[in-house]
Amino acid sequence: MPADVVITGVGATTPLGGDVVSSWAGLLAGRSGIVRIGADWDPDLPARIAAFCPVDPAEHLERVAMRRLDRSQQLALIATREAWAHAGRPAVDPVRLAVVVGTGVGGAKTLLEQDDIQEAEGFRKVSPHVVPMLMPNGPAAAVGLEVGAEAGVHTVVSACASGAEALGLGMDLIRAGRADVVVAGGTESCIHPLPLAGFAKMRALSTRNDEPAAASRPFDKGRDGFVLGEGCGMLVLERGDFARARGAEALGVLAGAGVSADNYDMVQPRPDGAGGARAITLALRNAGLDKADIGHVNAHATSTPVGDKAEAAAIRSAIGDHPLVTATKSMTGHLLGAAGAVECIFTLWALREQLVPAVRNLDDPDDDEDVQALNLVRYEPRPARFSAAVTDSFGFGGHNVALVLTRS
Repeated sequence: MPADVVITGVGATTPLGGDVVSSWAGLLAGRSGIVRIGADWDPDLPARIAAFCPVDPAEHLERVAMRRLDRSQQLALIATREAWAHAGRPAVDPVRLAVVVGTGVGGAKTLLEQDDIQEAEGFRKVSPHVVPMLMPNGPAAAVGLEVGAEAGVHTVVSACASGAEALGLGMDLIRAGRADVVVAGGTESCIHPLPLAGFAKMRALSTRNDEPAAASRPFDKGRDGFVLGEGCGMLVLERGDFARARGAEALGVLAGAGVSADNYDMVQPRPDGAGGARAITLALRNAGLDKADIGHVNAHATSTPVGDKAEAAAIRSAIGDHPLVTATKSMTGHLLGAAGAVECIFTLWALREQLVPAVRNLDDPDDDEDVQALNLVRYEPRPARFSAAVTDSFGFGGHNVALVLTRS
């Protein structure tokens, strides 16, 4: 039997708050973290809203870290420090401590900003730290150095499924006997005119610029695309007996993970949701659970017309109509590579408090048969009794990841 993998610490910085407690409180209050972007950005951008982290990293990090780390790395360091402290700073042999951090694009802002500097001011003004700041494994490396990991420092790059897949890999490292403790999660910060332009040219972004808080509308008939956000979620995973031996509190159990690929299109999901359903089914099997055991789903639900319908079909096919379904991107926006990790924390908190946050802006659910059948939580958070939950993530390239959490 594989080792049980428990969660002993969590940390986050999101558009709803600078830590887990404030972010969760924002969810329950139905507050939106989406705002209008600065007027000095490209005036031709059709999407002029985004979800920024409200807390300045400079308030938490040393000056040297601010100078040498890309913003995605800074957010990872902030969330890691919270998670590590929450876990009680485990006294673990460094060769038994690993790190896995997912990101969709890595240090894109550094690359774009430093290119502007070189073009405007020349070679001499380019930062000597530019390469470690822009490399996708930079966040994992920064986290590994922070906690002293020597069992391996890994980076998962699976677009919007990166954070969830990082957690699945962290679980696998413990079950394979390679580590006793793994710090795992996802981070992203690429709110910049060029990524916004790229997503806008694909018609993937909401253009509800006059109503930022109403723009992200998962499963709603009036949805018109996602809202780009930034943030980070980090979790401390431990082998169950290791955590018990040191007297650590288990916040919950990462019981299973499932991964699949659509083999359909670079950016569009399979309309029937078959790939997503397969990932969920694999996660349930990995956890040793049946679909009837699942009481809650935190859906990926980006608020795109095609994606939400495909996911509704996947949930119904793999689990059924009974779980309470929420979609927290309605408040955080889409955090890309960080989304799966942040939403895993939200799912964990829903399990612990037996309370499911409501979907914001779900005024008129889509007429699609699968969407109509979902047990969507609307208007107010809903108390419930459940012992297992699923959170799923899907990314460009056909990446599908599902995680199963259970109460400890």
